[in-house]
Amino acid sequence: MAVRVRHHVNPLRLRLMHIAPSRLQLPVDAPKALEVELGCADAQFLFQKARVDSQTSYIGVELREPLVDDVNQRAQAEGLPHLRAVFAHINVDLPSLFAEHSVRRFFINFPDPWFKRAQHKRRVVTPELAEVLCQLLQHDGELFFQSDIWDLALDAMAVLECCPLLYNVAGEWSFLRQNPYGAVSQREERVTAFGDPVWRMLYRLREGREVQPARALSSAVADGSLLGA
Repeated sequence: MAVRVRHHVNPLRLRLMHIAPSRLQLPVDAPKALEVELGCADAQFLFQKARVDSQTSYIGVELREPLVDDVNQRAQAEGLPHLRAVFAHINVDLPSLFAEHSVRRFFINFPDPWFKRAQHKRRVVTPELAEVLCQLLQHDGELFFQSDIWDLALDAMAVLECCPLLYNVAGEWSFLRQNPYGAVSQREERVTAFGDPVWRMLYRLREGREVQPARALSSAVADGSLLGA
């Protein structure tokens, strides 16, 4: 049965800024390749990928704890040990959560748009987040973003195009024509059913970029220096 939770959660609420999850611990026999969806919600996207690929560990990061519990229960019921969700704050906890891991691919699927100008500071894609993701990605790592909200997609592209560690696979200031991953989120399913456009972008790390050790990155976030605190 579907879990009913609030659709929008203010990520700047004080209690959510101090979740401090433990470092991600994968089973000894878990696949080492790691792909992460940021704001996974019901994790339909990850479930579709995990069902056809048992050689990758799929991790969903979600701020709504009831959804995390539901995803983990369904993954266990389906016999998908390489899929799990974790309760964590995308803009705060990633360095400590993935301190022992390199991520092959990050997905950001249809994040909350926060339409009002005063709420734009709640949007997930920021220069600080882009920097953190670059440091957590492996050398050939990718960052995929998609939204059906034009100004949100353009806002995210403005951030990512200005990140010197990333390059746009489709070309500068260009969107992808299709979703290349063979999996769709619940939101994408609904949007495309109505024939509405989806704005997608795929970024990859530039060769030769300098990697900051994950432990040092975690410390930088903890003392607030990376987040501009």
